[in-house]
Amino acid sequence: MAKREKFTEEDDALLKELGVEVDAKKAKKYTAKEERIIAGFEEIQKFVEEHGRLPKHGEDKDIFERLYAVRLDQIRNQKECVQVLKDLDTQNLLAAGTTPESLVPEDIGDEELLKELGVDMDSEASITKLTHVRSLAEKKAAEEIANRIPCEDFDQFKPLFEQIKKELDAGIRETIRFRKDAGFTKTTLKKAQFLIVGGQTAYIAEVGESFKAPNGEEDARLRVIYSNGTESNILLRSLIRAMYKDETSRFFTDPKLGGLFSGQSSVDDLESGTIYVLRSLSNHPMIQENNDVVHKIGVTGGDVKTRIANAKNDPTFLMADVEIIATYKLANINRVRLEKVIHKFFDSARLEIEIIDRFGKPVKVREWFLVPLFVIDGMVEKIRDGTINDFYYDPSSVELKR
Repeated sequence: MAKREKFTEEDDALLKELGVEVDAKKAKKYTAKEERIIAGFEEIQKFVEEHGRLPKHGEDKDIFERLYAVRLDQIRNQKECVQVLKDLDTQNLLAAGTTPESLVPEDIGDEELLKELGVDMDSEASITKLTHVRSLAEKKAAEEIANRIPCEDFDQFKPLFEQIKKELDAGIRETIRFRKDAGFTKTTLKKAQFLIVGGQTAYIAEVGESFKAPNGEEDARLRVIYSNGTESNILLRSLIRAMYKDETSRFFTDPKLGGLFSGQSSVDDLESGTIYVLRSLSNHPMIQENNDVVHKIGVTGGDVKTRIANAKNDPTFLMADVEIIATYKLANINRVRLEKVIHKFFDSARLEIEIIDRFGKPVKVREWFLVPLFVIDGMVEKIRDGTINDFYYDPSSVELKR
């Protein structure tokens, strides 16, 4: 690392007395900003000397290495910095390449950089006193733990992978894409869940005790078994992060629900469907006589009021206005499949009625059912707890039976 030598007038006089010729050129004086630039560069030089390579970006790197990598990007892309440091750059770091300006953070200090890198500063706000930062050795140890190793008891998991493949081929299960719109921190995974990540089918065999991660989110150590006979003890948030970055990551649906849900539901997740129950305001004699039990049941991904706005001109709604009796919001559902399941479940109570549309043509409407609201409530609960396939609707006794 280059040393900056500064000689005073006394030093010059002493050197002359010793017979040493002194260069007439005085040592350059630096501004406070230039001193700061040089000091920061010297830390990078020291890192390179100690490790024999340039600092790198990446969440798996030590926080100081990440800071030095960002700082070097800033230096290379600022002419002022390059001009100040060119005579001190004995390792040719400035000429090692530049980073596109769009990818380089603005010229901010170490504390701001650390905050952007997700590190909390303590009350004294000192670069030498960091909280929630693991050492490089600790990080490497954690990475080694999370590395995939051969699964010694894979024989007991192999039938699970074979079974899920059969269910996938038979259409009992489906795979659905990882929903990035739900947000990284809003995604949840659970024990006994299957998913696809890194091109491998993975099974979450165990979920360890929950703890608070440095960013405040809940985290846990997982035991994940992969279809190629390996396993890893990866952190929950690390697995979610891997899925978030993998464009091909997928979830397997729950076989009990025939692909209705993704198995990814969370209390904070985005709603993706609403079951609605409507009552018709039609003056049709049969509708009026059975007004308490004649209901239209459907599923929409949008606003129910918007869905029924043009009801009186739509034969699906019996060419009459309707009123909303009940709605049930569900997350991460396959809306088309769910509606088919509901209509099949109540098929024995289906009301088939012919309506004349506004063009004078007869239309058979098949989405209305002779079912009281309390039975619909019960049906929705069976969907939510995953037991809908274990029941059927008996119109003679007006109840759900196993």
